[in-house]
Amino acid sequence: MSVKQQVITDEQWRHARTIWDYLHMHHRVRRCDAAIGLGSHDLGVATAAAELYHAGWFPLLVFSGGTTRTTAARFPRGEAVHYRERALELGVPDEAILIEPNATNTGQNISLSRQVLADAGIRPASVLLVSKPYVERRAYATARKVWPEVEVTCASESVELDDYADSIGNPKLVIDMLVGDLQRVIEYPKLGYAIEQTVPGQVRDAYQVLLHSGFDSRLLTP
Repeated sequence: MSVKQQVITDEQWRHARTIWDYLHMHHRVRRCDAAIGLGSHDLGVATAAAELYHAGWFPLLVFSGGTTRTTAARFPRGEAVHYRERALELGVPDEAILIEPNATNTGQNISLSRQVLADAGIRPASVLLVSKPYVERRAYATARKVWPEVEVTCASESVELDDYADSIGNPKLVIDMLVGDLQRVIEYPKLGYAIEQTVPGQVRDAYQVLLHSGFDSRLLTP
């Protein structure tokens, strides 16, 4: 029995799947001028970025992310540094990796990585954003706001929700993160952080059910 089945009801998991599916952009990966690996607690981002590099989808990779409150214990030298080390272990050449070690949110991941690329003499027309699976949509909306002139494609580790929850080991936390990210997709455009996107009614309904069921630890603070 998976971790998910031990603690989450079938109805709650069905609603979580609805949000999980929506938060993926379902982009067809295409060749881009550069990629940005968005820092987080999940080393799977670096693994996915390495696989995409070896598949030939981009020639240059920026890992972005500093030391944050939520990742300091896991990545004490900073998210980007640990991501780079993982990519090197997976055979990505050092000369193909740039580091952006200061970002603490998605907007900074993108804007500071753009500056790192510019400092290296690179002004890409297209960028592949590599993120946690459920962050694809928010990453896309953020990039379209802060870097509108670049074409954006999103990618992430190819994994089903059940397997992702089992890998994290805390299914409630995973659903909390889905609910929190969807809230940001809805609210960030009002704050000027991202472009607005259509949220289907069934996704909003799933969000409300899970929110009222107590999956709320990752909500924005007032």
